[in-house]
Amino acid sequence: MDEKTIVEEARRGSREAFEELVKMYNPKVFHLAYSFVRDRASADDLAQEVFIKTYQALPKFRADSEFGTWLYRIAVNHIKDHLRKTARRKEVSLDELGDGPIAVADSAEERDRVREEEEKRRLVFRVLGNLPPKYRLILTMRDVQGMSYDEVAKVLGVAPGTVDSRLHRARKMLRKRLASPMYREGGRA
Repeated sequence: MDEKTIVEEARRGSREAFEELVKMYNPKVFHLAYSFVRDRASADDLAQEVFIKTYQALPKFRADSEFGTWLYRIAVNHIKDHLRKTARRKEVSLDELGDGPIAVADSAEERDRVREEEEKRRLVFRVLGNLPPKYRLILTMRDVQGMSYDEVAKVLGVAPGTVDSRLHRARKMLRKRLASPMYREGGRA
């Protein structure tokens, strides 16, 4: 069954169809939330709340846009609301950054390479987590989740040119902070 059919079934009240949509989109919604709260339990809670809101709003979905775009808009708004309500910035623990299996190395050289790659990944996520929210969001959507410029523009409700300029500024900011000795030495800039 294609996505449009699943969405239509879910709109008609099929819980099984909605569960299928949750399975399809939960990883992306979770990672979007995680990129902001940097806490797996909070990100999981936010993702669940997004799907509850989505389920409640599903009868209003007009299919003017793709379901994923509409869902992302709900997710972005919910996460922004959550951040406004909590109004706090949490320092990221390096232990929280493990997002998957770490490769097992056969040689000391391979182990060093894997360790170095893992340290770089952690640094990038730590720096990304300290960017202003609008830049963190656009980098997450485009570079981490691989959304197209048009998809990002639709979700954020801005022109593709705005996406391009914000993305350029965000990448520049990220590069500058990654080059900072303060970050390389484990501090915050």
